Amino acid sequence: MVTLDTIREIKMFQPKTGYRFSVDALLLYDFVNVRRARTIADLGAGSGIIGILLAKKYTEAEVTLFEIQKGLALLAEKNIAMNSVNERVRVIKSDLREIAEHPYSNSFDIAVSNPPFRKEISGLLSPEEEKAVARHEIKLRLPELIRAAYFMLRAKGRFFLVYLPERLMELMTGLKKERMETKRLRFVHSDPASEAKMVLVEAVKDGRTGLKIESPFYIYSRSGEYSDEMRMLCSGNP
Repeated sequence: MVTLDTIREIKMFQPKTGYRFSVDALLLYDFVNVRRARTIADLGAGSGIIGILLAKKYTEAEVTLFEIQKGLALLAEKNIAMNSVNERVRVIKSDLREIAEHPYSNSFDIAVSNPPFRKEISGLLSPEEEKAVARHEIKLRLPELIRAAYFMLRAKGRFFLVYLPERLMELMTGLKKERMETKRLRFVHSDPASEAKMVLVEAVKDGRTGLKIESPFYIYSRSGEYSDEMRMLCSGNP
């Protein structure tokens, strides 16, 4: 069973009970701030929301969606067709742990990922395999994701991802180990009174040191309504 949903004028088929995209995907899309991009890789693309949004944002870019789960890869293909980006967006069903066996070395200007956040032994594991694989490091661990991003990116290519604040030091250490320099961070809070629930990260392949921490993103205002920035992000209008 699937549902048909609309966000920022993008129509998306997604599983009714399986893995569904959330605000993380919109936040990551918005965080990508390069002026131009010719080639974009979405690592663990799910049903394709981030890659399709980026294809609409960068109208000259070719976007490749890498997804290991067959059901989600098939939905991504349907969503590509439904949003009329067939000529520039494609899906590759692929295991990123074996990416070195494929001809993608130094191929992309940008890589993005909304990866599994939690280690396999932490948190409540969903009984639905699709959700479990998307949320827990069952088929892709953090070091393997970073290694795949480094392998795919061109020199000075940029890697954007959304992650858990409690694993930020682990992430930055892993990036440094693979010669990926963290350049930009933005923490995401539910509201101005809450601690950060997510962090947006930009790293550069073989980049120089130098880190910028941007102003926080608040999903809700103190009154409990969407913040102005969140409303604009959802609608695409100021």
